[in-house]
Amino acid sequence: MDIFGNKLDQPISLINSDGIVDYYGSLMTDLQADSYFEKLLESIAWQNDRAIIYGKEIITKRKIAWYGDESFNYTYSNTTKRALPWTQELLDLKAMAEEKTNESYNSCLLNLYHDGTEGMAWHSDAEKDLKQNAAICSLSLGATRKFSFKHKSTKEVRSIILKHGSCLVMKGTTQKHWLHRLPPTSLPTKVRINLTFRTIDR
Repeated sequence: MDIFGNKLDQPISLINSDGIVDYYGSLMTDLQADSYFEKLLESIAWQNDRAIIYGKEIITKRKIAWYGDESFNYTYSNTTKRALPWTQELLDLKAMAEEKTNESYNSCLLNLYHDGTEGMAWHSDAEKDLKQNAAICSLSLGATRKFSFKHKSTKEVRSIILKHGSCLVMKGTTQKHWLHRLPPTSLPTKVRINLTFRTIDR
C-alpha cells in the first residue's frame, strides 16, 4: 500500500496487527520543512556510519548523528555512539513530534542519504539500549522515498511513500514482529534527512 498524503486530520494506520505503525502526514508547511532541512544540513555533526560485520569494519556513504537529553550510549552493528547535546532545531522538531504523536522521546538518531543509491537493509530497532516497545517517531525531510515493512513470519510486505516534512510512528511490538527498510532507487533523488526520535532506557 502506497500513501501519498500531506497533512492529515487523523493518522493512517499502516500496521495494527503484531505492532502499530501510524502515518501522520506532514507536520509542517513546505517552507518550514525547507528551513529545517537546510539548517540541519549545516548544523548537525554528520559522520559516516560504521558497522562491524563478521569482524570487518564497514564505513557507509550514508552519514549519521546521535543526539539526546544526556550523553547516552547507543550500540548497534557492533559499534557504540555517544549522544551529543540537542541543537535548537532538534528541540523544536522533537517538541513538534511529541505534540502530534502524544509520545515523549529523549534521543534522536539522524541519517543523511545523499541520493537514491543510499538506503537501509531490512532490520528492526530492537537494541538493548532502547526502551522496550516504546514509540519511534520517523520524521522525513528532503527527498521523497519509499519505506517498507516486512512481517518476520508471514513475509507480508507493506510500503508507504514518505514525503518532505512527514511523520511516521512505530510502537508496541512492531520491532518484535516486523522488519523495515529504506530501499535504494535508481530514480533521480536528492538528499534526504531522516530523524528517528527514540527513548533510551535510563
